[in-house]
Amino acid sequence: MRPEVLYLTDIVEAADSIATFLNGVEREAFLTDELRQSAVLQKFNVIGEAAARLTAEFQARHSQVQWRKAVGLRNLAVHEYFSVSQDVIWATATQDIPLLRTQVVEILRQLEADQNLPGPQNPG
Repeated sequence: MRPEVLYLTDIVEAADSIATFLNGVEREAFLTDELRQSAVLQKFNVIGEAAARLTAEFQARHSQVQWRKAVGLRNLAVHEYFSVSQDVIWATATQDIPLLRTQVVEILRQLEADQNLPGPQNPG
């Protein structure tokens, strides 16, 4: 199994891509831009897949993140793509994804700090 830090990094990178795709783009322009919609939706799939691969224990330890919502959006986009509302995609991309990114970056910082703390077997 891949280390959790790599899945978290995938989430941050996908969130960064979404921010890049939407930089300077207004809602109305997004709603008429199929290429941009597809790009954002693909990154949602990456986020949802990465979140789904995190263990239940890990997700429970970091319950401030809405892991199920990320996985659920991915499942909706993949299995019920015909019912995906672009208004929901826009709202998620502009409101939820920045928050998710912030939360995941904080988890990554905590993991990095935990690895650098001296423990009983690493007194240095």
